[in-house]
Amino acid sequence: MSHSSAGIVRLDRAGILAGLRRMAPISLFTMAFGLAFGVAALHRGMSDIEAVLMSGLVFAGPAQFAVLEMWGPGIPVVALIATTFAINARHLLMGASIYPWVCHLPPQQRYLGLSLLSDSNWAMAASDYQHGERNVGVLVGAGLALWLAWLLGTLMGVVFSSGITEPERFGLDVIMSCFLLAMLMVGKRDLWVLLPWGASALAALAALEWLPANAHVVVGALAGGIIGLWVPPRSATRRAAS
Repeated sequence: MSHSSAGIVRLDRAGILAGLRRMAPISLFTMAFGLAFGVAALHRGMSDIEAVLMSGLVFAGPAQFAVLEMWGPGIPVVALIATTFAINARHLLMGASIYPWVCHLPPQQRYLGLSLLSDSNWAMAASDYQHGERNVGVLVGAGLALWLAWLLGTLMGVVFSSGITEPERFGLDVIMSCFLLAMLMVGKRDLWVLLPWGASALAALAALEWLPANAHVVVGALAGGIIGLWVPPRSATRRAAS
């Protein structure tokens, strides 16, 4: 579909339903991720309502898991804010990449779509936009499917956590690590991507050893991001090889 024939940018019910349908299968994995968070949250001392409200209002799985490491009687607010920003800083680039699409919408519709922005529905919607799609409803519908699955998964984790005294027996303590590893492994193989990932891992390990608690999340994210700025685009590496 060409851009000229794609029509005017809009957000309607048909687009939302299409996004919901397409994201429904992936949402099942999000639900399992949410269940793991619900169980972990209660084992870290959160109340039922705090865990569910956090998932409903924050809707940021990696950041929520990171916050659990700081949860306790005395919450380090500065470290919590810095960690959350470092983990979610990618949304700055994600939002900028789809701005030419959503900027044509009224502000209330634009912010509705961006409030549900996550990695999965962004990837789907950005690809659709590049292929001529102009209905922002696919972004909203897919994000809504993920949000509902995340919230329901957290609620299930809260309800059933009393029967799970040792989350590690079911592998719930490594779901986050497996999720991030899957993000690394999918897609086309590009050895250059190992540089920022490796730098991030080494910096985080060093911070764990020599810096204050929880600093490794921020240090690892910054190290990976800085090295990533110097990694040549895949198109440039292909041209150099040819």
